[in-house]
Amino acid sequence: MIEINKILETAQNRAQELGVCYRGALLPSEAHKVLQSMPEARIVDVRCRAELDWVGRVPGAIEVELLTYPGMQPSSSFLEQFTGQIANDAVLLFMCRTGVRSDKAATLLRQKGFTNCYNILEGFEGDKDENGHRGLKTGWKAAGLPWTQG
Repeated sequence: MIEINKILETAQNRAQELGVCYRGALLPSEAHKVLQSMPEARIVDVRCRAELDWVGRVPGAIEVELLTYPGMQPSSSFLEQFTGQIANDAVLLFMCRTGVRSDKAATLLRQKGFTNCYNILEGFEGDKDENGHRGLKTGWKAAGLPWTQG
């Protein structure tokens, strides 16, 4: 438990350094350790259905589109999927492709009263490499963490 407390403290310090309102910012490997040590913690994957189907999924993640495909318009049902269904103090680890949409989702949920929102930096695939490909250097996949295709 000492290691998890240190990870969460580091994540909270990162969030302060980044100037965000949510609880913390985790690297993918840190998020995985939190999930392993805190069974009540949940990944909330905010990528669109097409990304989940074509790129891959994290087993056990709650899948809630922040933006819908095609067009990447805001999902009208995003907030209602949380309100009344998930406790306001639940430990929620938000993930998207690169960490940008999940930052927005964590911010939005924090503003709606959810107190334990964390963003997973780098997301599922991370930044592009020198050849323009994602998922090879940074992100959940590159870290060798559990995921499935299709």
